[in-house]
Amino acid sequence: MAGHMECGGFVYDPAARKVGEYRGNAGPYAMLRPVGGGREWQADPERVRPATAAERLSAGVRAANERAGAAYELSRPPVPVPDCAECAELAEQRTAARLRFDWSAETDANVLLRRHLGERHGGPPDR
Repeated sequence: MAGHMECGGFVYDPAARKVGEYRGNAGPYAMLRPVGGGREWQADPERVRPATAAERLSAGVRAANERAGAAYELSRPPVPVPDCAECAELAEQRTAARLRFDWSAETDANVLLRRHLGERHGGPPDR
């Protein structure tokens, strides 16, 4: 990159195809850290360039979404375990509540199903 990079400035690394925060040099490499924190990576200082406003915004949104990952998972309805009678019953209660437009009962069924999944099946199954 032509010119001087400031520590803490945001640059785009075309090799990694992502925005990073410039942390300094280590030998012949520019050290970059992901927006929002994480493991640093080495980049060719001749190839990185200042990140555009849109690239910085996109990287910030991505970092915020990653931090909120657990809350995002709570917004998805839990998936019942196949061949489990209690899971099936709770999923049926949820469906019935949804058909009645009873959002409170639907939420209650989701909470009970999550609790059951955690207690009986070790947590929600992978999707």
